[in-house]
Amino acid sequence: MSAETDSVHRPRIIAVANQKGGVGKTTTAINLGTALAAVKRRVLIIDLDPQGNASTGLGVTRKERNVGSYNLLFDEATVEQARVPTLIPGLEIIPASMELTGAELELVNEENREYRLREAVQRSSIAYDYVLIDCPPSLGLLTLNAFVAADAVLVPLQCEFYALEGLSHLMRTIERVKRAFNPALEIQGVVLTMFDRRNNLSEMVANDVREFLGDKVYETVIPRNVRVSEAPSFGKPALLYDLRCTGSQAYVHLASEVLKRERRLVA
Repeated sequence: MSAETDSVHRPRIIAVANQKGGVGKTTTAINLGTALAAVKRRVLIIDLDPQGNASTGLGVTRKERNVGSYNLLFDEATVEQARVPTLIPGLEIIPASMELTGAELELVNEENREYRLREAVQRSSIAYDYVLIDCPPSLGLLTLNAFVAADAVLVPLQCEFYALEGLSHLMRTIERVKRAFNPALEIQGVVLTMFDRRNNLSEMVANDVREFLGDKVYETVIPRNVRVSEAPSFGKPALLYDLRCTGSQAYVHLASEVLKRERRLVA
């Protein structure tokens, strides 16, 4: 790929990460990807979580996961070979297979183990606007690969008591990655998830996080919403399952905020 082609086609890569599970990470990745595709952005989601929830949530069957992110990491497939179309025009996914479960151990002995994902994405000639990486709920070699490949990290943060403690740990990890592997890495933003307006704790956590991080926290908050929780069992993003529900509308607003921040970066 020539330098000219690379500059034209290089996507903006965002890792969706939190070392804690159950915070709405995968839900955020697939619904943000869907919302971006709805406004004519070409989007690729890379499912880097061995649980494969992003693949399930986008309706990718087990038969369609024979080639996926594991093969991408170990040079057994290209982005072009591993991508799978979804129900959403403009949105594709590289699914996670069961093989990904052992990838952390296998990567330990690989040359350039931290750069495998970055190199695989850079070799692609497909003109994506955004690549969203759904990271596993840990800070091991898979997440490290995502951070090294990414331009920015988007952090879904559940409104719960220990939220800030976990966020501090994640931010230290991002700083280490910046120093050692990827100086350009930044926090794109923090999105508050599972927000319950009836619960005083949600308001307290939101206020604490905003005081701690200021405008790094998106104005949009993602509420607890039954329809959003139901959607993955139907193999659909919430925006396709029920666009009018409060959770779906929140992700539409989040996508708008993300795009505004991205426009500021190139202004």
